[in-house]
Amino acid sequence: MRVFAHSGRRAQEPTSLSRVYRLGTFVLAAAAIMGLGASELLAQEEVAKEPLPSDVKFMVDNLWVLLSGGLVFIMHLGFATLESGLTRSKNTVNILFKNTMIICIGLLTYGLIGFNLMYPGFEDGDNMFFKFAGFGITVSEADTAAKMTKEYAAYTWYTDFFFQAMFAATAATIVSGAVAGRIKLASFLVWSTLFVGICYPLVGSWKWGGGWLDKAGFYDFAGSTLVHSVGGWGALVMAILLGPRLGKFNADGKPNYIPGSNMPLVAIGVFLLWLGWFGFNGGSVLSADPAAISLVLVTTSMAAAAGGFTAAMVSWVVGKKPDLTMALNGILAGLVGITAGADQMAIWESVAIGVVAGILVYFAVIAVDKLKIDDPVGAISVHLGCGIWGTLAVGIFGAKAGGTQIVAQLKGIVGYGVATVIFALVTGLAVKAVMGLRVSDEEQEEGLDRGEHGTVAYQIT
Repeated sequence: MRVFAHSGRRAQEPTSLSRVYRLGTFVLAAAAIMGLGASELLAQEEVAKEPLPSDVKFMVDNLWVLLSGGLVFIMHLGFATLESGLTRSKNTVNILFKNTMIICIGLLTYGLIGFNLMYPGFEDGDNMFFKFAGFGITVSEADTAAKMTKEYAAYTWYTDFFFQAMFAATAATIVSGAVAGRIKLASFLVWSTLFVGICYPLVGSWKWGGGWLDKAGFYDFAGSTLVHSVGGWGALVMAILLGPRLGKFNADGKPNYIPGSNMPLVAIGVFLLWLGWFGFNGGSVLSADPAAISLVLVTTSMAAAAGGFTAAMVSWVVGKKPDLTMALNGILAGLVGITAGADQMAIWESVAIGVVAGILVYFAVIAVDKLKIDDPVGAISVHLGCGIWGTLAVGIFGAKAGGTQIVAQLKGIVGYGVATVIFALVTGLAVKAVMGLRVSDEEQEEGLDRGEHGTVAYQIT
């Protein structure tokens, strides 16, 4: 489980209590004018200071985590619109179908094996690398009292599953954009099932499930590495195995710009993702703690804004023209960067993390092209590059800053990178050998919508 840790840096800022006190003084003065006695208001204030009954607090905490899971679900719509907008219109149905299947496959596999693989209940004496608590998520009648009440956590067993399951499919969705326009549909679905069903929960258990990296002090609040870098490593491997789209590179290796088909869809997708990130990070507090949630949402927003602004300015200065896609990917870069330490940072630190992410994503996109790797949506640059940066930032900024934490963060980056690359490579090569990965050149030219689905997204009459 992810555990929220308060940031001591927030003590330098005006406290919520001081603001409430000033507001209360104003309300008392206004009430006196209206004839309402201060004694009655003070009595109400004393009632308000009473802590919530534990059952009410449990219901509020549970509701917040459920709502956050719903916000994370919205991110899948964001990925679908972003990816379809950044790729050619002749592949739109294919993009949408893949994203639809990913969330369906992700939920089913996470329910079947993923949840109990990611949270197996490591104990002293276990190897801390692998443990499986059994198939399914059903709560037995004997366990109901413990797992469906506050005795289990700040939320129920099913809420726990629901929130975590929304995360699971995200890793495979990241890969979807990087392989767009040239991968066989059936091959992608088989590989994605293995990736989201086995790889993501297995390596996720190493930190969030209490495994070896958790014991080593590695910290990742909401998934800069566990979700985004894992997806980014998978995207990198599969993009290399597939090779580039037709026409992406000239004979001399120089990349050609292949424009997206629908920029409004791209913008809609990014803003949906930004909205969903409030659940992604805010829900990772795992309770409705007002101070914790408000800090996390502010650091998340500031990093996103700083990333978007910085990437836009860099594209304007270096590329001579302001690039919309860079600005939008800069927002995502800031979001990915802050995710590992959103609960640890002061406001200025979240801005600094976003600024670095905005610069990093611009030059990472250029570097990926120079390596002759075709990534139509910039998934490798955003999720892998900025996921690594955000993970390192936990040791550089915030309450956990220090050399010891940097070492722990590097252990996590390397551990997740090696494991995910090996898994993605082995399964990718196996699928390639059995089913093939790449569609024919003729099908790629015609478009995967007609070749794989026998239809098109846009009927122009």
